[in-house]
Amino acid sequence: MYKPIKRTLDILIAIIALIILSPLFIIVIILLKLTGEGEVFYLQNRLGLHNKEFKIYKFATMLKNSLNMGSGSITVRNDPRVTKVGRILRKTKINELPQIINILIGDMSVVGPRPLVTRTFNAYPDEIRNEIYNVKPGLTGLGSIYYRDEEELISSATEEPHVFYEKVIAPYKGALEIYYQNNLCTFTDLKLIFATAWYILFPKSNLLNRLFKDLPSNPYEK
Repeated sequence: MYKPIKRTLDILIAIIALIILSPLFIIVIILLKLTGEGEVFYLQNRLGLHNKEFKIYKFATMLKNSLNMGSGSITVRNDPRVTKVGRILRKTKINELPQIINILIGDMSVVGPRPLVTRTFNAYPDEIRNEIYNVKPGLTGLGSIYYRDEEELISSATEEPHVFYEKVIAPYKGALEIYYQNNLCTFTDLKLIFATAWYILFPKSNLLNRLFKDLPSNPYEK
C-alpha cells in the first residue's frame, strides 16, 4: 500500500505546489531573463531510481560552464560561479522548486535521497551506492535536511572540497538515507515534509533528532 499512497501524495502535493507557487515562478523567470546569462532553467543529468540517469529541472543559478570551472560538481560558499540572483535562489532553496516537474513526471518523489551527479555519487561507499536509489530520489529527505548547510561545511573545511565530501559528508549522508529506507512509511515521509518546512523557519532547531530518536550517530559530529 505504501507505494501507491506515496505516488498519490506526490502528485497531489506537486499540483497544489505548482498552483500556489505559480506567481513566484513568474517573478523568478522574469528576473532570470533580465539578469546573468538570461537562462531560466538548468537541466542536468542526475542519478535516480535504480541508478538510472534522468534530467533534473532547476532554476539557473550558475554560469553555463560551471561544471568545468572551480570546484566542479561541488558548490562552496560564496562560489564565484553563482550569479547575483542565483545566490538568493540558492539561499532560499527556490532554485530547487522546478523539480516539482520531475515529481509530476515520476522521476522523483517529494521525499527521498537527493539525486546526485555521477562524481558526487561515486563518493559514497560501495554498499551505499548499491542501495541508495532503491527508492526514487526526492526534493527533500533525511540526508538533505541534516546537511542543509552543506555548502558552509565544505567551505569551512581545510581539505579540498571533493576530499572533504568523500571522507566526511558522504559516509554519514549515505547512512542516513539507508536509515530512511529501513523506516519507509507514509508517517516517515510526512515527518520529513514537516521538518523541511520547520527548518526554513527555524534553521538552528534540533527538531530532526526529536522526530527520529534512533538516527545513526555521526562520527564526525563535534
